[in-house]
Amino acid sequence: MSRVTLKTLAADLGLTEATVSRALNDYDDIAEQTRLRVQKAALVQGYSPNPAARRLARGTAEVAAYLMPASQHGVYDSFIGQLLQGLSESLSKRKWDLLVMQSPAAEDEADAIQKLARSGTVGGVVLSRPYKVDKRIKLLQDARIPFVVHGRSSDCSDYAWYDVDNTKAFIDIVDHLVSLGHRKFGYIGAPSYLNFAHQRMQGVLQGIGHNGLSEADLLIEISEMTDLGGEQAASVMLDCDTPPTALICATDIQAIGALAALRSRGLRAGVHVSVIGYDGLFIGKHSSPPLTTMAQPLAHSGRILGDMLLALIDGADPKSLQELRNAELVRRMSDGPACPSQNKP
Repeated sequence: MSRVTLKTLAADLGLTEATVSRALNDYDDIAEQTRLRVQKAALVQGYSPNPAARRLARGTAEVAAYLMPASQHGVYDSFIGQLLQGLSESLSKRKWDLLVMQSPAAEDEADAIQKLARSGTVGGVVLSRPYKVDKRIKLLQDARIPFVVHGRSSDCSDYAWYDVDNTKAFIDIVDHLVSLGHRKFGYIGAPSYLNFAHQRMQGVLQGIGHNGLSEADLLIEISEMTDLGGEQAASVMLDCDTPPTALICATDIQAIGALAALRSRGLRAGVHVSVIGYDGLFIGKHSSPPLTTMAQPLAHSGRILGDMLLALIDGADPKSLQELRNAELVRRMSDGPACPSQNKP
């Protein structure tokens, strides 16, 4: 008789592996009827968790590692803080500890993963900001460490991931700005080795195309994901002979820099030039003016990543844990109708 696994138990019950895992671990967001049904089926079928879960049941401390992207001068502080809040909430329900790791440079990240694998000190890993071709994912697979990725590489078919539809989000941004009368755009992109940067760029290009505009209507500058990078990129475009009436930014941090570039020229965001960011960071609420952004639910994302990781540790199939959601436009005060006076105050 074959061994009962989380996958076979979930299939027999007609539920997802994540739901079965949460029911077995008494999560309060699972209906009582479902929880009792799952626990009864597990008992009848003789299901027992894998060794990692058994160690947890005996009270041994368990640790998940979050591999924070290589430093970019504190740019990720707000992004990481909101994400880790949700991740910690999820893991703490199973009394897991969270270890946050950061390599000083991107090329050192592979070494960090290999050291983790050799040490045996972590039971799972959350990886963020994947590259288009990401060797770290292959290293984690070879090390047989349960892991989930926040985002996707170009080939995302065989591992667990949670992501927001970057391409659609930036199509929606262009559509929104076109509806406000904008026809000349500037895009401040992120470094191209990051897969989300490619996806967001594609969204802008597709949005331009399906609105009957051409690439001649779009200026593009790639910058580091810092406020200074965004300010410098915006300055280049604003100083053109025919500057854009709207700036679309790959991240909120770059958009904050774009706002600074406008202020230094006596231009008002939302009046002379529209600015829209992406991420939905808390700091955008308090920028001057408050930043319009395409928001992804970072704390919620962290909770989902934690839930996925725990389900993997319980034996779930990584391919069953892949989720794509949509971002939401949050309008504040940095966008508005196209200014007919060619950006002049």
